Amino acid sequence: MKKASVTVHPDYKIGKVDKRLFGAFLEPIGSWVYGGIYNPKHQAADDMGFRRDVIDAVKEFDLPALRFPGGNWVSGWDWKDSIGPVENRKVQLDLSWFQIEPNIIGHDEYLEWTKRVNTDPMYTINLGTEGIKSAAHLVEYSRHPGGTYWSDLRRKYGHSDPYPIKTWYLGNEMDGHWQIGSWEKDPVGFGIRTHEISKMVKWIDNQAETVFAGTSDHHKHFPEWEMAALEQCYESVDYVSLHHYHSAPEGDIAAYLNISSVLEEYIKTTVAVCDYLQTKLRTPKKMYISFDEYGASFGRQSEVLFGRRGWQDVTKSYAQFAPRDNVFTRYDPEHYVERRPSSHQMLNALAMASVMLTFLRHADRIKIGCMTGGIRNALAFNGAHVWKNASYYPYYQMNKLTRGGVSILPAVDGPTFNTEQFALSGSNQCHAYENVQAIEAAAVQNEERGEVSIFIVNRGIEDDIEVNLDVRGFDGYKLSGHIEMYTGDLQQGNSFERQDAIQPMNNTGTKMEKGKVSAVTKKLSWNVIRLTK
Repeated sequence: MKKASVTVHPDYKIGKVDKRLFGAFLEPIGSWVYGGIYNPKHQAADDMGFRRDVIDAVKEFDLPALRFPGGNWVSGWDWKDSIGPVENRKVQLDLSWFQIEPNIIGHDEYLEWTKRVNTDPMYTINLGTEGIKSAAHLVEYSRHPGGTYWSDLRRKYGHSDPYPIKTWYLGNEMDGHWQIGSWEKDPVGFGIRTHEISKMVKWIDNQAETVFAGTSDHHKHFPEWEMAALEQCYESVDYVSLHHYHSAPEGDIAAYLNISSVLEEYIKTTVAVCDYLQTKLRTPKKMYISFDEYGASFGRQSEVLFGRRGWQDVTKSYAQFAPRDNVFTRYDPEHYVERRPSSHQMLNALAMASVMLTFLRHADRIKIGCMTGGIRNALAFNGAHVWKNASYYPYYQMNKLTRGGVSILPAVDGPTFNTEQFALSGSNQCHAYENVQAIEAAAVQNEERGEVSIFIVNRGIEDDIEVNLDVRGFDGYKLSGHIEMYTGDLQQGNSFERQDAIQPMNNTGTKMEKGKVSAVTKKLSWNVIRLTK
């Protein structure tokens, strides 16, 4: 059997883990909202038409934070069209996803939903088609106690207290040519606009924090666009927003599970940009990261318009100016449009776990994380039922076990694998990687509770790997358990009808002696090894 060594020592501290690292993202795409979290005809509908089964599941997960209401969608949305009596609201076209937006679930309803699921709201402001005045009115409506037109309008509509919004996202992917009102060709202008809106938000609410809409790593203009824009607003914003959707060739498990190597490059480059600007601007202020959209999928080969070396000309990646079929979909709140279920639940669970382990290893700089599929994929639902997909379990365990803890950097040495470069399309490309560790790990210590949690993914496709875990630095700690999750059939997954196809189990064969833990990790498995004092 192949072997790997992992050393975890309390002196290798990275930083405190922010509870928002395991948040989620919500955007009204398809039936995510209409027919999903909202269906007034559902048997579990509450007084506002929200599904109580979904609410109860989110509360059980204890979701720390939720970023909403978009996404690309928000760049064409006017929040003022979504407040007040529903019968007076404006139905509008959504040009981002070619939908019809009825505005039944609007600004106040989204915030009421976050209250009912007991999560912290993080609000995205439209910087595509809306400007400074609209943003000012939005923050005043939401946060000012009363005595002004907009705050009194909120009170008139039945919301006497200000909403508990602390974090404001200033636009979404505004460098993308696909974005409504894109600032792709004017990064300096967008940085100035962000600066002006950020300071205005903080003048209205001196407790607010703001997030700069950074560029995605697959752009040809990364990181130059980000550097030019961020320089204009560095001293007025608190976070840089990062997004990454990892796509690998169909069936290439190694490339799929190598998502963390891609993220490492993206994160380190962004941190380097931030630290360079900190030095250039002669400021003691350190910039932090909100990684507020991420996912992984398999993709099929399509036309590649620029090279096969991991670089691309994104301005030619899509026929973004060509006419499209003028068909707008209206999603009925009473009917959920079924999606084709993923046949790669276990692999997706491992990929999402890998992303979250990467966040933990950068806990000193990454303070917010929002899984795009946290609601609807990990915590899964359809038109009738709610259940837990495989990715729920590492998501839930890290959310619970890292609260109040400090991240510790493990040293890993063991079997490795290589990946091949690929170019599925103009925007889904990746260079080759060599000597990637098959064992990936992160660790968190909570001194108050006397607990250490070591999270391990075995990315080996063919081999179980015996992990020799050196924890001698944690004097007085003992092994309290090893939870593992794996499946012998990668095609199977959880559903409402079969909710236990993939679930965590106790591994009773793991032993600890003289500060060293010996554990066999199954191929393509998720593992949590816990120590208690």
